[in-house]
Amino acid sequence: MPSPQISAAAARLQAALNLPLAPVAVSFHEQPPQTVPAPSKPVPAGCVFWQQGAEAAVVTTAKDHALCAIGVHTHNLADPVPSQGAELGAVLGVLGQMTYVRPEDIPGIPTLRTQPRYVVYEPLAGASSADVVLLLARNRQSLVLTEATSQVDGATAPAMGRPACAVVPQAVGSGNAAMTFGCCGARAYLDAFADDIAIWALPAGKLDAYTERIEKIAEANRVLTEFHRLRGADVAGGATPTYAESLTRMG
Repeated sequence: MPSPQISAAAARLQAALNLPLAPVAVSFHEQPPQTVPAPSKPVPAGCVFWQQGAEAAVVTTAKDHALCAIGVHTHNLADPVPSQGAELGAVLGVLGQMTYVRPEDIPGIPTLRTQPRYVVYEPLAGASSADVVLLLARNRQSLVLTEATSQVDGATAPAMGRPACAVVPQAVGSGNAAMTFGCCGARAYLDAFADDIAIWALPAGKLDAYTERIEKIAEANRVLTEFHRLRGADVAGGATPTYAESLTRMG
């Protein structure tokens, strides 16, 4: 059954941010939820489940992630297919030849400390539980998220690059929000991952605190954007208003 508290947070986040894709809940399980279906066909990488999870719930295992050895590695999935080790070595070998991922970079890639057997992706609005909340955000929305999450966490969220899937273990391991610009694979596989989009991962244990600050910061940005718009127009027209005069102009 959906959690009323989680459903309310999903609605509040959507209203405050006007996200291009519904918030997604990611949760880790030892046993599969009986009412959640498995994927109907293979996907090229586990990040595709982020997009699918915005529409409907799906429960996955290492086998469903097997075409992306990096994703199985970052999520430390239990019971990987027998070829996982060879596939991961081959991928890292190619990336190493390109000096895209050097040997010294590999230890710095976040991985889950636990070893989940099942990973569920589903709309946050219908989730009964969550370990991580994923938000696809445009630049203006990321401004709000940066300001809001830094107030909750006491630190600015890291801006991560490849691999995109590492943003999930980063949020879980640190207990703080993280943001990724993605990787070439995620940007190729996800239709929703447009050029102006970043992906945020919020540890669900702080969801209420994040939501409260996101609402406040979003409203402050709305008011201040109008303030600066009017002030810019006045200055362009030859006026030299003080801040107090500009505030009065807003009424």
